[in-house]
Amino acid sequence: MFCSITYPDGRPFECDTRSLLKRTVEEAKALGYSFYFGSEQEFYLFELDENNEPTKTTYDNAGYMDIAPEDRGENVRREICLTLEQMGIHPESSHHEEGPGQNEIDFRYTDALGAADNVMTFQTVVKTVARRNGLFADFSPKPLDHEPGNGFHINFSVKPNEMSKNLTGAVAGVLDKIVPMTVFLNPTADSYGRLGQMKAPGYVSWSSENRSQLVRIPAAVEPYRRAELRSPDPSANVYIAFTLMIRAGLHGIENDIQLPDPVNENLYKSDEKTLAKLAKLPCDIRHAKESAINDEFIKKYIPQPIINAYCK
Repeated sequence: MFCSITYPDGRPFECDTRSLLKRTVEEAKALGYSFYFGSEQEFYLFELDENNEPTKTTYDNAGYMDIAPEDRGENVRREICLTLEQMGIHPESSHHEEGPGQNEIDFRYTDALGAADNVMTFQTVVKTVARRNGLFADFSPKPLDHEPGNGFHINFSVKPNEMSKNLTGAVAGVLDKIVPMTVFLNPTADSYGRLGQMKAPGYVSWSSENRSQLVRIPAAVEPYRRAELRSPDPSANVYIAFTLMIRAGLHGIENDIQLPDPVNENLYKSDEKTLAKLAKLPCDIRHAKESAINDEFIKKYIPQPIINAYCK
């Protein structure tokens, strides 16, 4: 059940993040823009002990895009997808991820509020189906110290998008505001054990060619032109994440911010000279909080009680 939260006298509760996203969508439409989102969330499947408590024993030892019998999570993912389809939510694809016992399910793009609601429903369904199969689904950013973390890759597009101008403007706006946004996209201390390694970005950059970048703009023709933000993790509040992405996108479009040059190389293997030219994402939760707490963009669009909850 999704609802709006109000005070007894009917005033909207300022920390109701779903209503915050609804207002943001309405204001974007008033300016003539509609944003669409498709989510990709990763999660680990762990075995339970004799007391039905989660262990750190992964359900399998398969790797990226492996199939059965190595991929033991195939039937669990199928059950998740069928359950979601019965609820009117349509996954686009699913596969085994890089880590042992790690899985990913991707969604077709839809409007911002619908996509955010789908993420909330998805996590509940995954956890329920996993338990039904005697497993624990872990969406935390870094469940295992020496294995890949869980990402929440957010695909987004904007309409109208004549000659891809609005999409590139939106991406430029996200790049411009990503540092103060980071504490809301990566809100836990463990989030920063994931960033900057094993396909998770650590620098403010974009490319169409590789996945070490913060934003990837895959080669595609209209109407499938989109961008993928790769820094968030599943601990993020999806309503705040989409709100900030829309606001940053509008900032880029309305102010005609230009995209910097693409960085078409693997940043995990780049030399210090190349990396020195790029801005870094916050390296830990403290720096992320400091980047956000007094930022004018954040204060303009995120209510102060929410800023306090994340940053103090």
